[in-house]
Amino acid sequence: MVAPKNNHYAEESAEVEVLYANLEKLNRLTKKIQGSMVRLETGGKVVKEAIGPIYSNTQSLQITNSNIDKVNDAIDRLRQPLDAKSREEGIIRAGPQSSGLSQYLSAMKRVEKALVDLNTTNLRSNQKAIADFNSLLNTASAKLQEMLRTELKQHITPVEPLHYLTKSIPFPSIPDDTISRLTPLCSAVGSASVHGPQRGKGDNPALKVYAEVRGPYITSGLHNLSLASLNTVKRRAADGPYRQGTNGIGIYSKALEAFIITEHGIIMHLFTPDQQGLTLQATFLSAMAEYSKTLRELNQYIKANLMTDCFLAFEIIEIVTAMSYRIDAKTAELKSLLIEALRPVRETAKSSLSELLEETKRKANSTGLPPDGGSVSLVDEVMSSLTTLTGYSGPLASILTSLGDGNWRSRSNTGTAPLDVGPDSSTLFSHFILDMIEALMASLEARGRSFHRSKAALGVFLSNVFCIVDRSIRQSPELARYLGAPDSIARIDTFRKRATSTYLDAWKETSQFLLDVQYTSRSGARPSSGGIVDSSAIVKTLSSKDRDAIKDKFKSFNASFDDMVSRHKTLHMEREVRAVLARELQAVLEPLYARFYDRYHEIDKGRGKYIKYDKGSLSIQLAQLY
Repeated sequence: MVAPKNNHYAEESAEVEVLYANLEKLNRLTKKIQGSMVRLETGGKVVKEAIGPIYSNTQSLQITNSNIDKVNDAIDRLRQPLDAKSREEGIIRAGPQSSGLSQYLSAMKRVEKALVDLNTTNLRSNQKAIADFNSLLNTASAKLQEMLRTELKQHITPVEPLHYLTKSIPFPSIPDDTISRLTPLCSAVGSASVHGPQRGKGDNPALKVYAEVRGPYITSGLHNLSLASLNTVKRRAADGPYRQGTNGIGIYSKALEAFIITEHGIIMHLFTPDQQGLTLQATFLSAMAEYSKTLRELNQYIKANLMTDCFLAFEIIEIVTAMSYRIDAKTAELKSLLIEALRPVRETAKSSLSELLEETKRKANSTGLPPDGGSVSLVDEVMSSLTTLTGYSGPLASILTSLGDGNWRSRSNTGTAPLDVGPDSSTLFSHFILDMIEALMASLEARGRSFHRSKAALGVFLSNVFCIVDRSIRQSPELARYLGAPDSIARIDTFRKRATSTYLDAWKETSQFLLDVQYTSRSGARPSSGGIVDSSAIVKTLSSKDRDAIKDKFKSFNASFDDMVSRHKTLHMEREVRAVLARELQAVLEPLYARFYDRYHEIDKGRGKYIKYDKGSLSIQLAQLY
């Protein structure tokens, strides 16, 4: 039993010994590896110290080689522009007609590229080459400019604007194929100008060439219309108030606008957007200067004849303002020039409103009045002027709004008045018209009171003035529209009432003879105010003194009535005035006479010694006054 146990332990002991033996081998191997690592590290340091300088030299050589390659490339690039000069110079100096426009433009592009490359190097040694290339490019640009000038001159045949305006056809333009040919040409000239002496200014010589050729063509085409605008003013200087549309400025403005539209269409194709406005301005510089000069000269005529020609100022404002907005919808470049050209006329139009008021007062105060109470031509002139003014509601709305309500009454306010945004333009216009009418009637009333010694003549004169004013308003739908408000009607009607009252005042003396005094204490009862009047009974109650007084009243009435009727018939009255005054007089006098006659006709006992008119015959006399 003991032997097997010992064998088992013997095997385990042998295995342990084997493990120890292997471990000893592993330790020896580890030490060898560590030794090898130390030797390897030491060897690596030796190698690094030996190879380092060699690697550094290799990198320096690679950088040097790279720099040499770049220098070679730069030399090649420098040589290319210089080579281009000899290649392109022949084409450019021969001109576009020789090589063809397409090839010529390509040569220019190559020269431009070479010039850009030379400028990029910034080498002093290249300055002569740069100057040569600039000279070559300038030569090319000059030849293209001459070609552009020649082409444009083929399309400036003088035109007669009226021919195209009356037939409503567009003004002549440049053919599409020509525009297609000139567009790259203008672009090349503009591109070349970037490298020339004007570099950085943004100037395109093609722009100048276009303006130099097309500008005089436009100006000459408009010249006759400018003269016509001035001549039409001179011819009608003594023909009374200006009539709308009779001056040539309307046609002149239409022609100018048509030229602008045509040129704008051409310029849009030939030039880049940043140059289109400048080209249009340069092209129309001369034409706009002449247009502005024409407006200034027209303005002088207007200022010299403000009462008759102020309407021309309003028409010019309307024409030019509308045209400027239409042009602005296409190009904003010329609107400011048009507004500036209009400024003198607009200032005159603004001052004309206060001047119209003052001139109306001056004329009314100095005009001669007819002794028969008739009206004066000034009333027709002023009302005709106001009717004409209604045809210019557009420009007047702008002017009146800028002045402010009522500020037209003083000339000192025309330039400094603040904007009054209260009443609308229609109300402002109504107020101005009312001011004009009131200035006219009030001034004539003052003039009439100092001239007419007879109230009858004065009343008829004032009534005639009102009648013509009222008739003018009724016959003009526009005037009626502006003066149709109740307050406007009331203001004008005040004058009518005053005129009628003045005329009836002339009959007061006649009417006073029909007034008597009744003493209620004598009869003991108040006289009846209605019913049948017993003249016999009334006359019997009178004392002899009272009877004589009644007889004198009838005699005095007869004389006064006949005198007033005779005077009435010598006065000049408008048809409406005669009817109105006769009706007003009849309404006052006939009831008075009827009452007086009914009470006291028995004092005459039908003999006609004291009483000339019975009630019927008096009515007939009054009816004959109509």
